[in-house]
Amino acid sequence: MKQRFRTSAIALTALFGFFVGSWLGCSPALADKRVALVIGNSAYKSAPKLGNPVNDAALIGGMLKKSGFDTVDVRQDLNAPEMRKALREFGARTRDADVAIVYYAGHGLEVDGTNYLIPIDAALETDTDVYDEAIPIDRVLVSIEPAKQLRLVILDACRDNPFSKTMKRTVASRAIGRGLAKVEPTSPNTVIAFAAKAGSTASDGDFRNSPFAVALADHLPKPGLDLRKAFGFVRDDVLKATGYKQEPYVYGSLGGDDVPLVPAKPAGVAGPQANPQDSIRRDYELALQAGLREAWEAFLEAYPDGFYANLARVQLKKIAAEEDRMAATEKARLAEQDKVRLAAERAQKAELEKAAAVAKAAEDARIAAEKQKQIEQAKAEAAERERKAAEAAAAKALAEKQAVEKAAAEAKTKQAAEKQAAEAESKRVAALSPPPNSPPPADLPRSVQLELRRVGCMKVEAGTEWSETAQRSLTLFNKYAGTKFNAKLADVDVLDALKAKPGRVCPLVCDRGFKADGDACVKITCRAGYRINDDNECEKVQDKKPVVTREDSRKRDAGRKQIEAAPAKPQASGQIICNSAGCRPLKPGCRMTNRMAGQSTVGQVEECN
Repeated sequence: MKQRFRTSAIALTALFGFFVGSWLGCSPALADKRVALVIGNSAYKSAPKLGNPVNDAALIGGMLKKSGFDTVDVRQDLNAPEMRKALREFGARTRDADVAIVYYAGHGLEVDGTNYLIPIDAALETDTDVYDEAIPIDRVLVSIEPAKQLRLVILDACRDNPFSKTMKRTVASRAIGRGLAKVEPTSPNTVIAFAAKAGSTASDGDFRNSPFAVALADHLPKPGLDLRKAFGFVRDDVLKATGYKQEPYVYGSLGGDDVPLVPAKPAGVAGPQANPQDSIRRDYELALQAGLREAWEAFLEAYPDGFYANLARVQLKKIAAEEDRMAATEKARLAEQDKVRLAAERAQKAELEKAAAVAKAAEDARIAAEKQKQIEQAKAEAAERERKAAEAAAAKALAEKQAVEKAAAEAKTKQAAEKQAAEAESKRVAALSPPPNSPPPADLPRSVQLELRRVGCMKVEAGTEWSETAQRSLTLFNKYAGTKFNAKLADVDVLDALKAKPGRVCPLVCDRGFKADGDACVKITCRAGYRINDDNECEKVQDKKPVVTREDSRKRDAGRKQIEAAPAKPQASGQIICNSAGCRPLKPGCRMTNRMAGQSTVGQVEECN
């Protein structure tokens, strides 16, 4: 049994409000950004594995994706850190979203009036462990808080929780409830939906998905169906499937106009028609889930004729055969008891033989009933196979019809697009005639070159001739503008195309050591200790440390000794001598002396030993 949160009703009403806010002002909800997080926990380590949550998460996630949600994140079997991370990442995605939905399937628990979602690694040995090992519902509400129009939480977690039966109580007054507690959202446009009323549990069903998840996937994505009616149908389906033991519920309130999850198709657009057999098939499958005589009799009362009515009669025969088998078995058991009783009372031989004959007849009747049950079982299985084959054929025919209609619509759209393109081309050709104020042919090359300089494809000054530089510039413009003009000619079409460009087309190319800054190249300046590398970026200069080896030290010592033993060389004096050829330092070992003319000094000369 599923112990689903008491807030089922809150979540369903919240979903209504969500889409009311999304569609206010007659703007379609599909135009808003919608995000969803879907979690399904089945493989619990300290509790028996749940069969349906992973399947339910996949079903709801697929339904939301088909309904046009921008982002649908489906997560399965999450431990506590993974659940917190998923909620944190989803909270970041809801900051610019209009609608945010969280769907959770798995175990939930209510302690002291607060609801918790249970990760798969939770042990919950004591009642206080829930604060450390589980995720409070308030954490989920925080993750959807940034959404602008609607915040919705669907909690498919009202299963019969095994942890509440085994955990130890540290405080006798601490309340651990059955099911989940009622939650009333405090923020506007926030709702919480539970699979069952507060304080009650929900059924997991006998099939791949729970009745609640199946009903959600069946009704929410119907085009044009108002969500309030959709959730009303969800409630009715779940009540029927569970024998009126489980009632989904929504806590919270929202008002507004009719809001379908999937908008209705515009009038006049042909599309696939609803199959009138869908409702009969759905009721048939509900009766098949119940498997009771009363369910099949109710189905035949509602649909006395047709293919599914014949299948229902086959199922009734199967049930009747099982009832006969059970009656025959009970009769044989009573007969055997009478036989033993008569033997114990030492009944007469005739009475014993009579009792034995009655017991044998009862056993024969039981064997015959068993065979008849097997026959009816085989007939029921064959009828079920026939039903599935017929449904598959009908679905295939419907798909083929939809494909033909889609191909016809696409062909019609393509023809309209081709016609529109032809009209646009004719208008463009008509506009190609040179305008009255077009420049004379003599000024055309210069005008084109001026425009090429403006869009950054030509660096030199514009001239009156159509030079090779101008041709290369037009080729560069073709490359970056995606045009195919003849570079050898400068005509009016080229000038018009250049004038149509509002800014730079060709990229600015700078030399090494410079970088582009708007429409100019600026020099790259590196801070101290950095230099420009081959990629035109600043990199740190690596200091090269000398490596001293024993051999190097020996060479250094030998060189030092050789220098010390050699005679001292004359050193330069540091003086400068200038003549008609210029100025230079004195050579080593030389000195400067005055040159005399009579008693007067007329200059200086270099005198060397």
